[in-house]
Amino acid sequence: MDVFFLGTGAGVPAKLRNVTSIALKLLEERGAVWLFDCGEATQHQILHTSIKPRRIEKIFITHLHGDHIYGLPGLLSSRSFQGGESLVTVYGPSGIKEYIELSLKISKSYLKYPIEIIEIEEGLIFEDDQFTVEARLLEHGIASYGYRVVEKDRPGTLLAERLAAAGVKPGPDYKRIKNGEEVILEDGRVIQPEEFVGPPQKGRIVTILGDTRVCENAVLLAENADLLIHEATFSANEEALAHEYFHSTTLQAADTALKARAKKLCLTHISSRYDRNDWKQLEAEAGKAFSNTVISEDFMEIGISLRLPD
Repeated sequence: MDVFFLGTGAGVPAKLRNVTSIALKLLEERGAVWLFDCGEATQHQILHTSIKPRRIEKIFITHLHGDHIYGLPGLLSSRSFQGGESLVTVYGPSGIKEYIELSLKISKSYLKYPIEIIEIEEGLIFEDDQFTVEARLLEHGIASYGYRVVEKDRPGTLLAERLAAAGVKPGPDYKRIKNGEEVILEDGRVIQPEEFVGPPQKGRIVTILGDTRVCENAVLLAENADLLIHEATFSANEEALAHEYFHSTTLQAADTALKARAKKLCLTHISSRYDRNDWKQLEAEAGKAFSNTVISEDFMEIGISLRLPD
C-alpha cells in the first residue's frame, strides 16, 4: 500500500504543483489503483509515473470545485485507449453523475469499459472482504467529503516450521489451518489452528480529506490513522484568511492529527503564494505541534508499512 501524489497545489495549477489528485496504490493487495480527486491535467501527471490508467478501479471525488474534478472527463476518455476494459466506479457528492455524463455526452466520448457513478452520503460507502471506505462531510463552501480507507485485518502468518516439527505435511491441510479450521491427522491427532498461526495482521488506515475548515468530522475520520492527508492551504499565521475561504492552516492540520492520534501527517493543497523556499517552513509550523509531519510534493510517494501485531 503506497500513496502517490499526482497534484498537491490549491486552486490553480502552478509550475511546481499541479492541482489535486492522489493515487492510493493497492497493487499488492488487489492489483489496482484508487484515485482521490482528479484535477486538471491529472492524466498528464500520470504520464510521468508508472501508474497505468487501466489499473484505476475506483475514483473518489471529495467535492465539485474545478481544481478537484476538471481532469476527470479526460482521464475517463483516455482510459479507453490505454487498455482499460474493467469497471471503474466513481464516488462523489450529488452532481458528480450529471457532470460526468454531460461531459461525455457533449464531447461525444464513448467509453469502452463499464462505469458506475455513485452519489454518496455520509456513512459506509464501500465494503468488500479487504477494505471499507467511510465518508463524512467536512466544512467547506460546498459539500466536501473526507474518506477513511480501512484495510481489514489479515490472518496471521502460518508457522510452517512448527507444523513440520509436528509432522504435518505441506498441502491442503496447511490451507485449512491458515483459514482457522481444525485438522485431524491420519494418526488421529487434532491440530488446533491457533497453535500454528501467528497473531492476525492488523489492517492499515489511510485518511484523505477534501478541502475543509477545522471540524470534528476530520478528527473522527483520522482516528488512529497510519497516514492522515490534510489540506494546509495557508500558513499558521493566516488563520483568519483560512477561515474566510473555508480552508485550514498548517497548524490546524497538525492539531487535527494530534487529536485523532494519527501516526503520520502529510500536508497538501498548498497555495501557490508559497514557493519552494517556503515549504520547509510550512512543514516546520505543523511539526512543532505534530512531529511526524511531512509536506507533500508532486510525484512524492509514501509507503504505508504493515502494522505490528498488538
